[in-house]
Amino acid sequence: MKFQIPIINNLLGLLSHDIGIDLGTSNTLVWVKGKGIVIREPSAVARVKKTKEILAIGMSAKKMLGRAPATIEAIRPLKNGVIADFDATAAMLSHYIKKVHDTGSNFPKIPRPRVVIGIPSGVTEVERRAVADAAISSGAREAHLIEEPMAAAIGAGLPVEEPEGIFIVDIGGGTTEVAVISLGGIVVGRSIRIAGDEMDEAIINYARLKYSLLLGQPTAEEIKKNIGSAISGKDKFAVARGRDLETGLPKSVKMAAGEIREALAPIIQEIVINIADTLEETPPELVSDIMERGIVLAGGGALLSGIDQSVAEITKMETWVADDPLTCVVRGCGKVLSDARLLSKIQITKL
Repeated sequence: MKFQIPIINNLLGLLSHDIGIDLGTSNTLVWVKGKGIVIREPSAVARVKKTKEILAIGMSAKKMLGRAPATIEAIRPLKNGVIADFDATAAMLSHYIKKVHDTGSNFPKIPRPRVVIGIPSGVTEVERRAVADAAISSGAREAHLIEEPMAAAIGAGLPVEEPEGIFIVDIGGGTTEVAVISLGGIVVGRSIRIAGDEMDEAIINYARLKYSLLLGQPTAEEIKKNIGSAISGKDKFAVARGRDLETGLPKSVKMAAGEIREALAPIIQEIVINIADTLEETPPELVSDIMERGIVLAGGGALLSGIDQSVAEITKMETWVADDPLTCVVRGCGKVLSDARLLSKIQITKL
């Protein structure tokens, strides 16, 4: 009897794909062993409000945000990097796991994968358990959780197991993860719930105060991507369309990159201050290593123009953006799937 579970596990391993998941507040990415990244979708779910029947997941659900009738609710099931709606998150994970295993061949795969998921480093034990439970209820036979900054460092190709200091900053949608890594562990770290979503909210507030214009979150996000920046640069413009708060009628305003920069400045300053504070807490020997290697930025927030220069200016250290920063966490999850020794060393929860 004691050999039964390993035999079943080995069999299911042959009949299913092992997958790594970056379960983000804004986007969910899925990496499949032997294939790479196969899914990049917004973390959004649309369902019937009364029956909870799922209508759409991913990009099609995101298009419904702010546009759905009263009978349909379009939601983002994660908030600040943690599960806000368990059922919607489980449905989303189940959908992606089934999609990955839908081969269309005569010998279909069985969706019972081993899963590695990146989660924020500052979450509670209850929040960790909720993520692992959501993965198991979605069909995973094993769920391993690793911290996002560690996954991002591995995905960026940094030598996390060496006795050297690595400084990684992962700016996501719901959280910014700041960590100093050495010998396969986080020596100093902090997780702050200020990131991409707060940037969108800052743009919404700016438009409301200056132009009496009410913008939706998707519109603010689009403006941030198109003309958002952390430092002065070329004069770019974007048209913001929303509702006039005074008349209640539709209104459009031409906003300049300088205005968006002004709106984003407090958020960026808060992130940079936390980076500087983490450096102050770092042991001197590791600071020496970090000065040599520099600060590495990952996550979707690292794509904001000039944010690396803002960090470098305050910290007086070389700062660089990882290759394809948006996928660092999911690539890191994928890499540890192939390295059982490293996974057992860095995982924080296993179900």
